[in-house]
Amino acid sequence: MNSPFDLADTTAYCAWRDARLAAYPRSVDALMVPVSDPHHLSADEIGALAARCSRANMAIYHVSRLPAADKSISRGIGQQLGLVRLEGNYLADEDGLSSITPADDADRLRGEFIPYTHKPINWHTDGYYNPPERRILGMLLHCAQDAETGGENRLLDHEIAYIQLRDANPEHVDALMQPDAMTIPARTDENGVARPAQGGPVFAIDAAGGFLTMRYTARTRSIGWRDDARTRAALRTLTEVLADSEYRLTVRLRPGMGLVCNNVLHTREPFADSPGRRRLLYRGRYYDRLRFDTRPA
Repeated sequence: MNSPFDLADTTAYCAWRDARLAAYPRSVDALMVPVSDPHHLSADEIGALAARCSRANMAIYHVSRLPAADKSISRGIGQQLGLVRLEGNYLADEDGLSSITPADDADRLRGEFIPYTHKPINWHTDGYYNPPERRILGMLLHCAQDAETGGENRLLDHEIAYIQLRDANPEHVDALMQPDAMTIPARTDENGVARPAQGGPVFAIDAAGGFLTMRYTARTRSIGWRDDARTRAALRTLTEVLADSEYRLTVRLRPGMGLVCNNVLHTREPFADSPGRRRLLYRGRYYDRLRFDTRPA
């Protein structure tokens, strides 16, 4: 079977590319799907979410009738869309979801990590430091409370980034597919190595499913890149794509809204809270891609 991700198959690539760009939404409003009962999605709602994800690898649901801070909303929607294998981490809540909110002075551990601050977060995919057997394929971000000001997310389908990079020069894609293209150094703590160094490609093709995955961070500290001219040229072009791509979308998640995606590229703008309005989002990272043909038993 021909693959659009085969650099030698220009015909398959061009047909896929043209269809993807023609269908891609040019406004975040085109990603929105209102949901009546998040615990029992209707066939029409699942179909609407599937249609948006087929165009952009992501969709945004909006639940208006239930308390936005109810964590069962996000978990239930994820399960109905095939997001089952939830990755927990030592900063996550007991149920495996992470409550992304600024850490207070007493929570010094979380305060060391940018997601738990008011600071901006640059372009990345989730779990870029994970080994291949623990790839993050799906991600859910549910808004329980938005900030007083700021906190918008910019979004870009990783397949669109691939297209723009390949159109600029197929050599850029080949460079970022090398098995040692990007390395995250080991993280240490008082007990020694908390996470070993992890190398791998930026773009990869799933051997079983044939779909494209991406692991990437725009951070400049605590990251190592393959030291050759091809990789440096590819990174410069990718940085330019992320800085001014016409396909970038921007959303400010409001209470009851949530992003579901196949781990697309995203950012977060800085934000400010007020005493009565503290930003809180629930984040789920999954070893599954979105599916629209299954429901939990």
